[in-house]
Amino acid sequence: MSIITPSNKKSTVLGQFSDMDMRLLRVFKSVVDCGGMAAAELELNIASSTISRHIKDLETRLRLTLCRRGRAGFALTAEGERIYQETGRLLVSVEQFRHSVDDIHHRMGGQLNVAIFDKTATNPAAHIAHAIALFGASAPGVMLNLHVASINVIERGVIDGQFQVGIIPAHRSSDSLSYHDLFNETMLLFCGSRHPLFNGSHDQLDWDGLRAWQFAGLGYHSPNMEISQQMRLPRKATGFDQESIATLILSGQYLGFLPDHYAELFVNRAQMRAVKPELFHYQCRFVSLVRYSPQPSRAAAAFHACLVQAHEHG
Repeated sequence: MSIITPSNKKSTVLGQFSDMDMRLLRVFKSVVDCGGMAAAELELNIASSTISRHIKDLETRLRLTLCRRGRAGFALTAEGERIYQETGRLLVSVEQFRHSVDDIHHRMGGQLNVAIFDKTATNPAAHIAHAIALFGASAPGVMLNLHVASINVIERGVIDGQFQVGIIPAHRSSDSLSYHDLFNETMLLFCGSRHPLFNGSHDQLDWDGLRAWQFAGLGYHSPNMEISQQMRLPRKATGFDQESIATLILSGQYLGFLPDHYAELFVNRAQMRAVKPELFHYQCRFVSLVRYSPQPSRAAAAFHACLVQAHEHG
């Protein structure tokens, strides 16, 4: 295919897509993911001047301005945002193709992207690290990429192929996903040391009385959101991961639910206190998820089997 010219406006801009185009797109995506060219130097292991040249080459190739860079910092243009999204889809498709070829040859290689909900490493019931060790021993040729994300991002990522395996608190079901129970987590209500309830008595406190206090909750569908809606807790602050909820609690302005294992450090430092834990608690059941269709790759199926094996006696 020919490059577009004033006399041939219907021909494609890119013409034949080359390996160099793919490399330039990978550089561009890394720059965006890292937040700028200087930050991407370590990720790409190339000089900032070379990265800048690659971005300019890509802009010339696409005949688009993808980003603004200067004293104000790095920022995508509207066209750059669109190309970034399309690049993500392209790379996912390429990786899926690679997995398919590996499946045909009955081997495991390439990359495997696994996403987990945050603050699971300190949960004694979570044996994800053991599963990773089992997988590493059985599939040494696979590059494992471990991501931490919110529940809805993980669900969407597994459905669209960005992630091959996800681990989240169970909260709803999708017909596009297959689920398997893994481990439990206990959620307790906490207040910070600056909160009036920290040194006060909780004996007379019940769910009705709890509504007199300001509550911090997660800002997406989750067991945390379900309990706050069910008990009609007045959410006055919103966080989008456990770290942000903990920070809001530490301010002394809000009550909030946290995993007991994660909050233990703050409790030991006298920075938090569980509020009437015999009443204000709930259980989370963590599950693994993979896509129904297309079927998981050999690497994804192997990792999922390792997850099940690591947790079957938990």
